[in-house]
Amino acid sequence: MRRIVIKVGTAVVTEKNEIAKERMMNLVYLIAKLRSKYEVVLVSSGAVGAGYSALKLDKTKQIGKKAIAAAGQPILMSSYKRMFDVFDIDTAQILLTEDDFDSRKRTKMFQEIINAHLANDILPIVNENDISSTPEQLFGDNDQLSAHVAHAVNADMLIILSDIYGYFDKDPSKYQDAQLFKVLDELPEGALEEKATPNDPFATGGIVTKLKAADFIMKKGRKMFLANGFDLSATESYLMDGNHTLGTLFIPKESAKKENNNKGGA
Repeated sequence: MRRIVIKVGTAVVTEKNEIAKERMMNLVYLIAKLRSKYEVVLVSSGAVGAGYSALKLDKTKQIGKKAIAAAGQPILMSSYKRMFDVFDIDTAQILLTEDDFDSRKRTKMFQEIINAHLANDILPIVNENDISSTPEQLFGDNDQLSAHVAHAVNADMLIILSDIYGYFDKDPSKYQDAQLFKVLDELPEGALEEKATPNDPFATGGIVTKLKAADFIMKKGRKMFLANGFDLSATESYLMDGNHTLGTLFIPKESAKKENNNKGGA
């Protein structure tokens, strides 16, 4: 069975400092479907966004953000647990930092834990450990974390679900003639030099962090699919039926010719 990592952003799973229950349930329902075809690892943002409803501190300050994340992580996980329980899917929480990828022993340990969960039909839910780590130990955004997780667990594909429909040649919110890149095997020149501009005040990413994740994934010989998390139909269509309608597929150069002759699928 092929393995995928799905990363979902803060803007998708929270709204107005609360869990976006309908969107989260739609995601859970999709994952339940995908598990018939794939081993799935979920990387989920949203702890800070959810925690602010319980603890209104200044998230721009390190201690404030850590305290909010500490309050929000159990809210996030309990919400996931209630929804996955509907489908009789057991979940596990895994909190990682950048340091977990710099030590062979620590990397091997979480690899084996995730493999054990998947072997026993448990869905691992990964988030960055904001609480006990220093700024030097953090990726700073879950796009980077998910890319490293996908490589570490030998996933066939990383799927990033955000508030955008994919990667365009210009900002589609400003330009009506913006064109979607459906398949890319390299990034446009200067794409990684732009400033990260997340649309959600509790998010830490933006298109640049997603492109950095894509760059990492492609250099590791893997694929990444960037799609909309508010409307999951394109992701379901691609992953379940191989029908690529919306979303951007990033592929390594050596796979480009083969992919262009293939209708899709992870």
